[in-house]
Amino acid sequence: MLTISNLTYRVAGRLILEDAGVTVAEGRRVGVVGANGAGKSTLFKLITGELHADNGTVSLSDRYTIGFVRQDIGDMDMPLLDVVLAADVERSRLMHAVETEQDPYKIADIYARLDDIDAYAAPARASSILAGLGFKDDQLGEPLRNFSGGWRMRVALAAALFRQPDLLLLDEPTNHLDLEAIMWLEAYLASYPKTLLMISHDRELLNTCVTHIIHVDNKKLTAYTGNFNTFERERAEKLMSQQKLHEKQTAMRAHMQAFVDRFKAKASKAKQAQSRLKALEKMDVVDAVIAERGIKFHFPQPEELPPPILTIRHADIGYTPTNPVLRNVDEIIDMDDRIALLGANGNGKSTLIKLIAGRLAALQGEVVASGKLRIGYFSQHQAEELRLDESPLNAMARVMEGKRETDVRALLGRFGFNKTLAENRIGSLSGGEKARLLFALMSYNAPHLLLLDEPTNHLDMDSREALVEALNAYQGAVVIVSHDPSMVERVADRLWLVANGTCTVFDGDLEAYRAHVVAQRRNERRGERKKDASGPSAKELKKALQEKKKQFPDLVARSEQAEALVSRLAKQRKQMEAQMADSTFYADATAAQQAQFTYGQLLRELEEAETVWLEAQEAFERA
Repeated sequence: MLTISNLTYRVAGRLILEDAGVTVAEGRRVGVVGANGAGKSTLFKLITGELHADNGTVSLSDRYTIGFVRQDIGDMDMPLLDVVLAADVERSRLMHAVETEQDPYKIADIYARLDDIDAYAAPARASSILAGLGFKDDQLGEPLRNFSGGWRMRVALAAALFRQPDLLLLDEPTNHLDLEAIMWLEAYLASYPKTLLMISHDRELLNTCVTHIIHVDNKKLTAYTGNFNTFERERAEKLMSQQKLHEKQTAMRAHMQAFVDRFKAKASKAKQAQSRLKALEKMDVVDAVIAERGIKFHFPQPEELPPPILTIRHADIGYTPTNPVLRNVDEIIDMDDRIALLGANGNGKSTLIKLIAGRLAALQGEVVASGKLRIGYFSQHQAEELRLDESPLNAMARVMEGKRETDVRALLGRFGFNKTLAENRIGSLSGGEKARLLFALMSYNAPHLLLLDEPTNHLDMDSREALVEALNAYQGAVVIVSHDPSMVERVADRLWLVANGTCTVFDGDLEAYRAHVVAQRRNERRGERKKDASGPSAKELKKALQEKKKQFPDLVARSEQAEALVSRLAKQRKQMEAQMADSTFYADATAAQQAQFTYGQLLRELEEAETVWLEAQEAFERA
């Protein structure tokens, strides 16, 4: 389906891809992985034609459609549901054509095509996708401009999924989703019926949804069969074999070189030495495996505090006393707690984190903390508060006031900042580097409690792994909000559910929570069906229609007469078309010409009759 051959692309003279190639067969679901900056997003832009390669080709048949998540979706007065429906360009064009087309034959063709593409079920399918991504039924009619950037990106994702193109490109689709929406997306993509290419750092998503992996590394594209775990295992084996072969060839070269050095001056061995020298020059030695520079995090260990380190007693939490976000929250935190907050976006997880961090006071109730408690707080929005014109070294020196520069550099080094990176402008750092700087800033004084609100948003897979290892080695308490299921499973041993205006302990693991979310959605759908079923019955509707007909007998008679005329003329048209299809019809040219004239008149009469019938129907409906 998709063939990439000898692809080379440069940015400002720097090679991103060089003679890269890969083939993607139709129907495959492919995860695209690689370190940040390896060229994954660039590859997608080359596929869509947004960028043009310096050399090589990207081949995709013209009959295939490409879909991707629009980044430019901005202020619109169009309702959410209509934004998603408009993504199916063919359906939108046909629905408009029905309203404007005059030719009855073309109208019939349009209706046939609408039926082929299941156009009338489209609103229900679009609503289902929006619901899966976290939108409520009463929000579907609201204009897009009413929603924040993160929610607009969900609408853009819904539009791409609804369109169901032949080749769907998704670049980090979970970035703006909560855990509940990610669970739905996993199930949706796992059964996507067409071809999918997805960039993601979410290990769970890649293991659940994809059948193949493309690894973007060292300016090349390498394809693997299987999910992410299979890719990791096969790549490790491949690197191990490569390193062993390199070592074997290096030893052979050393042995041959020693022979040449020893005997090249002896006449009796000169020919052999010369022969081995030529063989040595021709030998193609595989490259050694260069050890990847892994990111390492290290959170300083705090001293032990007696339990509990923090107690929340019957607290109402929020921003206005009359309308708290959470009510009657009653929980305790100990030094050895690893707590993950679950619940859909907007339910109050970040608000609860702010209360624990001391950034927000309880409206009612109280929060009692140990007198010696130190808290490290990572907010998903804190990166916006960094001073972009200063360096990480200066930023860290400010919070570590009075410490020696060597101590400041040593702490930055624990979070992957070498001398050069520590002296760069913060404004030039990547999203992942800014996140690492925030980890360093929040933990410099060895806090007893780490509060992490979406810490993985800008981290690649290696950095996520390093964060998990660092948190599991950390001896203090952790409260985490994360949309990465793998991180939640490997870091947290307690789950708090923030939903329905309160916070409760969830008794179960993440798998049990998945089942809980599925059951909850099923019950919501049942409730909607019951709500719909509470309307008038078919018998009641039929009776009401009969009553209306009695009130407007003239309109009913007009409509029925027009309908009878349409039926009679349509029958005549069918008879004439059968005659004209007969091979003997054109034997008498004069009769055939007269019949064709009569047929044209019949079509005009039928069109007029249909117009009268539609007008009569509309008049009755308005009445």
